[in-house]
Amino acid sequence: MSEKFAFIDAERAQPAGLPTVERMCGLLEVSKSGFYEWRGRPASAAQQRRVLLADKIGALFEAFGGTYGYRRIHAELLRTGEWVGPELVRDLMGELGLVAVHPRPFRTTTDPDPNAPAGVDLVNRDFTATRPGTKVVSDITYVRTWQGWLYLASLVDCATR
Repeated sequence: MSEKFAFIDAERAQPAGLPTVERMCGLLEVSKSGFYEWRGRPASAAQQRRVLLADKIGALFEAFGGTYGYRRIHAELLRTGEWVGPELVRDLMGELGLVAVHPRPFRTTTDPDPNAPAGVDLVNRDFTATRPGTKVVSDITYVRTWQGWLYLASLVDCATR
């Protein structure tokens, strides 16, 4: 019911030419007196708390540069003594349109030496071979692991792959 009343209230604020409150109440099958009673009703304690939490969440989000998601914001609220569930924090962040910026993954790149000679292509980009062991290509890369970087060198026989 509140959604219908909120819709009527939002449409009332639009420029002239739209249906009257009486007409909109009739179309949405709600009473006109119910709409005016809803509009004059003070906000409930839960609604007031949601507004206060939304303000705190917005302030924390800005304080941490927009990098904290709902889990970290929830943890910060608990640290300050605010008793709130993570789902409510997530819902309020969604209503406020707050989306955490995800840091870019760390990627190490190599910079070639500008004075080094160009690599030599001994196979002239032809990776076919008729017999095993006549043409072998290789590559080297590195993989990040829990214990550090692991270097991987691979050899591929062009005939058998």
